[in-house]
This record gives sequence, C-alpha cells and structure tokens, in this order.
Amino acid sequence: MSVRRRRWSIAGIVFAALCFAVVSLAIAEAARYAPAQSSITLETEPIRSFDNRDPSRTRFGALEFRGGLVLTSNNEAFGGLSGLFVEPDGEHFISVSDNGSWLRGRMVYRDGRLERIVDAEIAPLIGADGTPLARKGWFDAEALTERDGILYVGFERVEQIVRFDYRRDGLAARGEPIKVPSDFKTFTFNKSIECLAAPPKSSALADSLIVVTEHSLDVAGNHRGFLLKGDEVSRFSVKRVGDFDVSDCAMLDSDTLLLLERSYAPLRGLGMRIRRVPLASVKPGMVADGTPLIEADLGYQIDNMEGIGVHRNASGETILTLVSDDNFSVFQRTLLLQFALVGE
Repeated sequence: MSVRRRRWSIAGIVFAALCFAVVSLAIAEAARYAPAQSSITLETEPIRSFDNRDPSRTRFGALEFRGGLVLTSNNEAFGGLSGLFVEPDGEHFISVSDNGSWLRGRMVYRDGRLERIVDAEIAPLIGADGTPLARKGWFDAEALTERDGILYVGFERVEQIVRFDYRRDGLAARGEPIKVPSDFKTFTFNKSIECLAAPPKSSALADSLIVVTEHSLDVAGNHRGFLLKGDEVSRFSVKRVGDFDVSDCAMLDSDTLLLLERSYAPLRGLGMRIRRVPLASVKPGMVADGTPLIEADLGYQIDNMEGIGVHRNASGETILTLVSDDNFSVFQRTLLLQFALVGE
C-alpha cells in the first residue's frame, strides 16, 4: 500500500471516529451557537489547485476549478457549515451551521479567483419568541434555500423547516416553522433533511419547496423526496447511486436541480459528487435520476462537502460554490471551493 493510500485510509478512520463523537456530543455541539450577532474575522489560505497529484490540471468532468480558500477563525462558534446560499451578485453569501448559527460575508475576487472573505458576521438562528432556536434543541441546521428574500432552513433531528424573512430583518429575522407532513417523523435519525430547493417562478415547480433526504430511504433503497406547496404534499424518490448520500442541493436553472453528494468508506475515505437532475423527473411517484458533473475523492482538495450555491458571474458563466462541514474538528477543514460549469 502506498504512503498516500495509507494516509487516506487513516484519514478515513479518523473521520469515522469524529463523526461518531459529533453525534454522541450533540448537546455540547449545540452549546457552541453564536450568542449574539457580531463581526467575525475569517483567516484564509488559498487553494490554488484541486488535484493533489496534478496541480496543473483545471478541468474536472463538466467543471473547471476556479480556486478556493481554507477558512479558519478564533471564534468558537465558527464551523460546522452545512448549507449555503450565494446571492446573485456572486459576492455575498449566507450559510447555516450544525450548531444553530448563521454565517454571512462577502467574497472578494482577484482575477476571477477567490482571494479573501470580508464583512463576515455570525449570529444565532432566532425563534418566533426571540430566543435562539438551539436552546430548545433546534440546532442541527443542515439545508438552506431562498425565495423572494425568504430563507428556508431544514433542521435534522427535529425534522422541521423554518422560514426567515431575511430581506426584511436580516440576521435578526425570527423563524416561523412551516407545515410539514407527519411522515417526516419517520426519517432515519440524523440522516434526514439535507436538500432544500426553491424553484424560481419560471419553473414548472414554482411555489413548491423540494426536499430530499440524506439517507432516509424508500422500500427500493432510494432517497425519499417531497414537494411541499402550502398544504399540498407530493412524494417522489431520488435514485441512490453507489454509496453516495445527499448532502445539499441548489437550483441550476428553472429546469434543473443540482445534488451535492458525499460518500464514506473506512478504507477509501471521503468522496464527493455533484449530480444534475432534470426537474422533469421530479414528479409525484417518480424516481428522479441525473448525470454526474464531477466526482472526487481524497486525492483532491475536498473535505466533508455539505453546501452548494449557484450564481452567474459578470461574464455570464455559471459558478458553483461549495462549502465543507468541519464538524468542529481539528482534523477537518472548512473549505470554500469554486468551479465554472464549462461542459457537459
């Protein structure tokens, strides 16, 4: 076994142990939520190449690597980022974390590549009564999407979706739970709501919320999915391919959903995949499937990738931004990666 392969195997074993510790210490994790809205300094280290074995390579499947950052901070509430929304300007972003905190900031570019993060702020997710949601156990925020200035956040463990009027109130917005179907309570513990997407008004699924679970599977072994539209609920599935589970999603355009997926095996370690799923297959009773845009393992600059955002830059290119969840571990990293969609 090569040194590199041994290193990946050891990293995988360490990651498994850390994940177990994170689940076991969920209450301690929740205590790390941001106590109040405040500025936060993010130190950044550039990621200049995606392939650890061939730094000159820039093309990966249908994507072209456009740079990235390793993010660190002395703020103890920083970390665990599990959902991402990038605003249309391609600069401002907001994320949610496993401990019930918001993180927002502005991405600064040089020659089209990420250079640093400025104007960063952190804050607790607030409930309708004005107190942090983490205080009542609603802290495991795993999914995030936006429609018309409203942010929707999906919470694992309590299996709830909460709406925040971000356009009106910013990080001080108070969350209001939306109605969800009773069978949300049948999800597999800690493997439930990971994908939330809000199709635009031009979409055939406008006014619906798309929900896809991480590893709560139907009788055929596929990811359970839901279309929520007011009091209307429709159910579908997403084909589970290989040992990948869903970790986030985002709308690519009015007709296409992007699924961010991850895999883990003790000897192989972590893997990442992005699948393009046509909305035409997201229908009641159907099994949606799609084609991979990229697949990567620990030979590349990945970690526990859990958030994806989409925007168009000034040149009209479609840019995908990914963020990783470090599980508040010194053995993992918070990565911010960007790719341009350049081919099929």
